[in-house]
Amino acid sequence: MSGDADQVVTELTDLVFQVAGRLRADFNATAAELDLPPAQALALINLRSPAPMRDLAELLACDASNVTGIVNGLERRGLVVRRPSPTDRRVRHLVLTEEGERRRAELRARSHDKAAGIFALPPEGRNQLRDLLAALLAARD
Repeated sequence: MSGDADQVVTELTDLVFQVAGRLRADFNATAAELDLPPAQALALINLRSPAPMRDLAELLACDASNVTGIVNGLERRGLVVRRPSPTDRRVRHLVLTEEGERRRAELRARSHDKAAGIFALPPEGRNQLRDLLAALLAARD
């Protein structure tokens, strides 16, 4: 890579980290507004109900033992329940409760509103950014 290309990669990396940091800070603030620890809010917004706990661990990129603690907290709050898998008695599926569905919808709506401020670009700019980010992720798969 040439010096200019190296500089662009450095600038891109810095910018992506800055945007991610702002998104994370806004998300954590939204979670606090809803009286949720950030890890529980992240699990709640990403949970594909019903889903095995290992799927949530994969989505959150963490160990299954960490997910157990997160899920215990969500369960205490009445946001998820654990149900036996219909196909494997050893597996427990996480299922959102009605309150969990409501809180997730509120979390998504508030997070969207804050993210819209970060991505305050003309529609064509947002579309282009989305396409470029999707292409970057697809190239890594």
